[in-house]
Amino acid sequence: MGFLKIYSEKNVASTIKKRAGETKFGEKVAFVEKLEDLKNHAAKYVLLGIPEDIGVRANFGNPGTSKAWDAALGSLLNMQHNHLNNAENVILLGEIDCDTQMKQAKSISKEEIHYAEELGELVTQIDHKVAEVVKAIVAAGKFPIIIGGGHNNSFGNLKGTSEGIEKALNCINFDAHTDFRTLEHRHSGNGFSYAFEDGFLENYFIFGLHKNYTSEAVFNSIEKNSKRVKFNLFEDISINNKLSFSEALKDAENFCCNENFGIELDMDSVEMMGSSAMTPSGFSLTEARQFVSYFSKIENARYLHICEGSPSAGVFPNQVGKAIAYLVSDSIL
Repeated sequence: MGFLKIYSEKNVASTIKKRAGETKFGEKVAFVEKLEDLKNHAAKYVLLGIPEDIGVRANFGNPGTSKAWDAALGSLLNMQHNHLNNAENVILLGEIDCDTQMKQAKSISKEEIHYAEELGELVTQIDHKVAEVVKAIVAAGKFPIIIGGGHNNSFGNLKGTSEGIEKALNCINFDAHTDFRTLEHRHSGNGFSYAFEDGFLENYFIFGLHKNYTSEAVFNSIEKNSKRVKFNLFEDISINNKLSFSEALKDAENFCCNENFGIELDMDSVEMMGSSAMTPSGFSLTEARQFVSYFSKIENARYLHICEGSPSAGVFPNQVGKAIAYLVSDSIL
């Protein structure tokens, strides 16, 4: 499949910092030679990277999310392997091949009248690649852990998973924003609305939505679809104490988890985390870890996507990579 760069041990050997008396996580993860090999492999989890930031730029955001995958690998593969971190249950598959689209995006001038629309066409091309690869992973009975890129990739995740299980699925999104905006050119702000419109997304729950960054038009759209789209506010959980974090988790669980569901986590919901839209006020990384751990353990969970991390915006070295490594380790049983 030309959509995917499949990794081997050689691809990551230089990333792993070996030390006498220790075994690193990257020394124990598995590899496959082709997608078809997934079906007969004993491991449950499949790591997949998406090194792109075109969807963010098409949404007039800050670039940098294309680097999150490499940063995450640098930290993840160098975690300690021990009886509490089950690396043998993980296949490091590789990354979506975004090279062509990233090169084309670089050549599009911001001065062009249809700058965003042209980027949106490239996002659509990446949508197709992501959907096909995720479909193959899910159809093989595996749980994809997808890292990097903008939140535009939620569409490919949902489409691919839906096609892999042959039915629509629910989704819980840990996010300051809905990404449920109008159906214009494809970008990082409308992945869920497109998946909803195209029949891949059934029930949608936004966990910790920020009232200050949600337009009245989006609130109206949620109200119009209130039987299938719900949310709780960050302010109600963390500012006004109307809802405990545990109660908020239960709300999302009750709405989405009785059927197949995906888990989406936008790094811009974490306070002072290097991301495409870094926030001074948000959930802690510990709370994000609690969220991932809680929902990953539910039987109907079908995938995890960690997106919008931007290492160049990090407030200290390796912040984004280490944060993603924590979140990945919390999702592995």
